[in-house]
Amino acid sequence: MTFLRKEENARFLGTGEKNADGLTLQAFLEAYDPKKYDSPCSTVDNLIFEAPGEQIAAGKPVPDRILLIKRKNHPSIGWWALPGGFVEFREDLDTAAARELAEETGLTGIAEEQMKTYGEVGRDPRTRIITTAYIALVPDGSVKEKAGDDAKDAGWFLISRKKLSEREQNGKKYQNWELTLSKTGGGVVTHTEVEISERTDSFFKKRQYRVVKTDLLAADHGAVILEGLDVIAAKAGR
Repeated sequence: MTFLRKEENARFLGTGEKNADGLTLQAFLEAYDPKKYDSPCSTVDNLIFEAPGEQIAAGKPVPDRILLIKRKNHPSIGWWALPGGFVEFREDLDTAAARELAEETGLTGIAEEQMKTYGEVGRDPRTRIITTAYIALVPDGSVKEKAGDDAKDAGWFLISRKKLSEREQNGKKYQNWELTLSKTGGGVVTHTEVEISERTDSFFKKRQYRVVKTDLLAADHGAVILEGLDVIAAKAGR
C-alpha cells in the first residue's frame, strides 16, 4: 500500500525508467519506509490582528489588538499563546490553520494568508516542531471569540511596542524591541523582548526575529507577532 493511490502516483513517473535497484516507481513506493528517517512534527499558528475598519478599507491599517488563547496544558501551561496546533497527517496546511482557529477560538471564515515558517531547533521542548504562521486582519469588534479545545481562555490584547536599542556589528544591524500585550479589560500584561537582525552587506537582508526573554507569552510567539506587525506595515507601505 502506498501513501497515494496508484493512479495518483502516475504524476510522479518522471521519464518512467527504473532506478539503480531495478525498481519501477510503483515498486519503489511500495517498498519505501517513511519511518526510515526521523522527521519533524508540523504545526500551524494563527495571527489574528484587529485594526480600525476605515484604516483597513484605505489600505493603511495599524493593528491595535491581537487574539490570544490561554494554554491549559504543557508546555507553557497558563501562559498566553497564538491559537494553533498540530497538522493532521492527511490535512493541508490551510485546512489545519482554519480548523485549529475554529477549535480554539470559535472563529470561522477568516481570510488568512500563509506568512512564514519557523523552524528553530529548540523552539519547543516536546520534540522537533516546525510551525507555519498564518496572518489575518479584521475590523475592530467584527468577530467574537470563544475559548475551546486546548484553550483555557481566549481574548484580545492591546498591542504596544518600543525600541530599546540599536547597533551595527560585523555586517549586521541589530534592533532590540519590547513588545507589550495588555488584555482588554485588564488583569494580564505580557512583556517580550525581541532582537531583530538583518544583513547590511547583502541584497537579501536575512531578517531574523529572536526572543531574548518573555513573560506570560509562550515560546517564540512574541517574535512571530512582531514580525507579523512588520509584514502588515510593509504591505501598507509604511
